[in-house]
Amino acid sequence: MFVHEISSIAFSFGPVEVRWYGVMFAFGVLGYYFLTARLWKKEKWPMAHFDLAVGFLFFGLVIGARLGEVFFYHPEYYLSEPLRILRVWEGGLSSHGATIGLLVAYVLFWLWVRRGSGSSGSAGRIGFWKYVDLLVVCMPLVAGFVRIGNFFNSEIVGRASDLPWAVVFSLNGETFGRHPSQIYEAVLALGIFAFLFSSWVHRRGKDGRLEDWVKPGLFVFTFVGLYFLSRFGVEFFKEYQVVSDGVLTMGQWLSIVPVGIATIGMGWIFKRR
Repeated sequence: MFVHEISSIAFSFGPVEVRWYGVMFAFGVLGYYFLTARLWKKEKWPMAHFDLAVGFLFFGLVIGARLGEVFFYHPEYYLSEPLRILRVWEGGLSSHGATIGLLVAYVLFWLWVRRGSGSSGSAGRIGFWKYVDLLVVCMPLVAGFVRIGNFFNSEIVGRASDLPWAVVFSLNGETFGRHPSQIYEAVLALGIFAFLFSSWVHRRGKDGRLEDWVKPGLFVFTFVGLYFLSRFGVEFFKEYQVVSDGVLTMGQWLSIVPVGIATIGMGWIFKRR
C-alpha cells in the first residue's frame, strides 16, 4: 500500500500558501486554453470569439461548480449562513453544477456573439453548434487535473480497500487503505480527453472534407455521455458523500440525467438529415 504523506501545500510565500489543488486546477485551465486555441486557429475562426468564449466558460465553470456543491450536496449547511458560499478557498465544487454552468455560459456567449454585441462581421449567422463541439474537446483535461488536485488534498477519498494499490491517507489520521478513487477518475477523464482530441484531429479525410460520422453536436453528447458514465461507475469506489436512497449516491443520481440526455442527443443527431 502507498502511504499518502504529501502535504496539500505546494509552496508558500510568507503567509501566502499555494495548494496543489490550485496548481492542478491552473494546469488544467492553461492546458485547455492553449490546446483549444491551437485547434481553433486551425479552423481559422476569429480569435476574438475564442477569447470571449473562454471568458464566459470560466465564470460559468466556477459559479456553476460552487452553486452545484451548495444546492446538490450541502444546502442546509450553506443556506444557514449564505456568506459561506463565497468562501471558495475552503473547497467544495461540483462537476454536475460545473456542467450546468458551462451550458448556461455557452448559451449566453452564443447569444452575445449572434447579436453582434461582442464582435463584428457575420456574427448574426453563427449557428448554435458552430463552436460548442470544439469547446468541449479539452474539457476532460481540466476534470482530470482537478481530480489529481483532490488526491493531493486527501479529499473525495475512496472506500476502504486492502488491494495492493490502495492508499493510506495518513494526513487524515487514517491507518488503513482506501481506493484511490481520485486517480481512477483522473485516468478516465484523461482517457476521454485523448479519445475526443484524437477524434477531432482525424475528423477530416485526406481531401480535407469532414468524415461521414461527423455530425453537429456529436462531440458534445459524446463528452457528456462518457464523462458522466465514468462518474457513475467511480462512485461505487468512493466513500459515501450523500446517499439518497440507500443504494445510489447523489452523484450517481445526478449522473443518470446527463447520460440519458446524451443518449437521446446522439439518437437525434444521427436521425437528422
